[in-house]
Amino acid sequence: MEQTYALSAHITLIAGELNIRPAQVQRTGELLADQATVPFISRYRKEATGNLDEVAIAAVKDRLQRLEALEKRRSTILETIAEQGKLTDQLAARIRGSFDSRELEDIYLPYKPKRRTRGTIARENGLEPLAEKLLEQGSSDPHELAREFLSEKISDTDTALAGARDIIAELVNEDSISRGQLRAHYAKAAAISSKQATGKAAKEKAAAAPEQAAKYRDYFEWSEPLKRCPAHRFLALQRGAREGFLSLSVAPEEQRAVQLLQQRHVKQHNPCGRQVADAVEDAYKRLLAPSLENEFLAGAKESADRESIAVFAENLRQLLLSPPLGPKRVLAIDPGFRTGCKLVCLDEQGSLLTHEVMYPHPPQNKTSEARQQLQRLIRDYRIAAVAIGNGTAGRESEELLRSLNAADTGPQGGSAAEVYMVNEDGASVYSASTLARKEFPGHDVTVRGAVSIGRRLMDPLSELVKIDPKSIGVGQYQHDVDQKLLKSGLDGVVESCVNLVGVNVNTASAPLLQYVSGLGPKLAAAVVSYRSEHGPFASRSALKKIPGMGPKAFQQSAGFLRIPNAKNPLDASAVHPESYPVVRQMAADQNCSVAQLMTDPERRRALKPEDYVNEAVGLPTLRDILAELEKPGRDPRDAIEEFSFDANVHSIDDLQPGQVLPGIVTNITRFGAFVDLGVKQDGLIHVSQMADRYVRDPNEVVKLQQHLQVRVLEVDTERRRIALSLKSS
Repeated sequence: MEQTYALSAHITLIAGELNIRPAQVQRTGELLADQATVPFISRYRKEATGNLDEVAIAAVKDRLQRLEALEKRRSTILETIAEQGKLTDQLAARIRGSFDSRELEDIYLPYKPKRRTRGTIARENGLEPLAEKLLEQGSSDPHELAREFLSEKISDTDTALAGARDIIAELVNEDSISRGQLRAHYAKAAAISSKQATGKAAKEKAAAAPEQAAKYRDYFEWSEPLKRCPAHRFLALQRGAREGFLSLSVAPEEQRAVQLLQQRHVKQHNPCGRQVADAVEDAYKRLLAPSLENEFLAGAKESADRESIAVFAENLRQLLLSPPLGPKRVLAIDPGFRTGCKLVCLDEQGSLLTHEVMYPHPPQNKTSEARQQLQRLIRDYRIAAVAIGNGTAGRESEELLRSLNAADTGPQGGSAAEVYMVNEDGASVYSASTLARKEFPGHDVTVRGAVSIGRRLMDPLSELVKIDPKSIGVGQYQHDVDQKLLKSGLDGVVESCVNLVGVNVNTASAPLLQYVSGLGPKLAAAVVSYRSEHGPFASRSALKKIPGMGPKAFQQSAGFLRIPNAKNPLDASAVHPESYPVVRQMAADQNCSVAQLMTDPERRRALKPEDYVNEAVGLPTLRDILAELEKPGRDPRDAIEEFSFDANVHSIDDLQPGQVLPGIVTNITRFGAFVDLGVKQDGLIHVSQMADRYVRDPNEVVKLQQHLQVRVLEVDTERRRIALSLKSS
């Protein structure tokens, strides 16, 4: 009965928080409990959830998990208090009725096993009755009351009263109402303040690392309301404190906080009342303030983590869904000066055809030989596009490619090969990985890195899934946030993107397949192994022969696994096999085959989805089916566009206020967007400079990898800061 109540309360609570119906929460929870994935539920169970999208389903999942953890904590608290023989019906009802973890801990605090404190020592010395008399706040003289409690351990009345005040201070600290009132005051009035760390160790560290210390100089005397402190600044403050350059505090104005407590506990302005007032002040300074400071720092950290992870996740989503070049032959260049530029040629499937090194830049300056080398590779391997890493010597290599004679560079002597700058963040991580060594056992890291750059151009999603998202370079403070929460959030984004695009099961790598709904690393490896042994899959039904591919895994994954050129054309689409019968019925009603239905818009327009609604298939699914039949297996990503930096701008010294330049968005934060201008130092478009109107979120205006024309506002060469604007003037 108690479990049923908890589940019902959870459903009601989540529905209210997310502004959805309780039935939607309940059904989503049931599907999740049945091991259905978020992509599967959002794509193929719309009738059950009332058309909830991935974001809402993920929110329900997250809240259910957090409430489950709360229930475990509740059970522990009830058991602990019951073992003490102090669990009354009223107390149990309070505990069961709380769904706020902080409130739950406040209720539990008086019963929580604790170390020996000043208050417990005073109790051991028999001073608890004196504390009770002081709390009555009668007209008696406190010292006269204290004389009754003198003993071998308590030699004078001042010592007795001090012990009694210690007991009162702990009672105030453990009073859940006091903590609740003070917590509400902190939420409204607490300020976060930072100062330059003092002390011998801090001074020695600042002297040893002056440049690192200088990064935090803006925060050596800083204070602002905690509720207004943005996530990126809070994490910067925390990093400064962790590195030993800053000291942080969180508190409201002390006098007002003490007054709030005294209003509750001090009833008389007499000598006994003053003793209670002193105990209350001590309770705040010694017990409550440090406790609430830690609590609010932890709460702000959790909030900042979640916001930062959300920003990182959105950037990652946009990067993974960057436009792909597609299956074309690519020449990839990992540029460099002293060690040369590594060249690799890839075929349409991303397989390595050949690799070389050229030395067109200082100190070798073999430009003429490099030009001939490039022309030969592009011509002999029928290269359609060139991918150039955007690191060291990237701009110089790009200009060399663009200077080649168009008649000599195109496939079979045709038009020039397209040239693309590719973000190479994380390519070195991949090149040194176990996976890269397995893919290219006979090649060194330089070849593997160049291959990764080329494959990123062909299909960013398929290549970037091989790299830890933290190494891709589109987040902020990713090493400062909760790593478990970060991994969960980013894994969810990768899973969402992979399943949105769909996967060709006959060409996909195991790292890509593992993110397909229902598969995971073990089953993904089994798919690749079975494919290697038996050849390409001819149909989706053949997937059932894979060892470990049970009914649940097949149900969850089949709709996202595509088989181009299969006998059944639906196997190349996002139509789930469970819906094949209804498509066959549609085709039969139109006196045609399924293939004809997919290619004939007139026949599809003649269909009325309402005619095919049954217990298993509802209107949302039927509408999705008809949309998929129109463009089966379509790629939701945009088409790729070529881009060129300003040929006259190569370094930060070439920038002047007022210049209008082309740039590419490389990172988006809450406070603005960073843009690559081709000068090896990204500029910042602050959110206030994004439009001639108020912009709440930079994602309203820009997207990752977007091509922009930006105006230079200010250039600080000393601090290497570039301020940009998208405003008209």
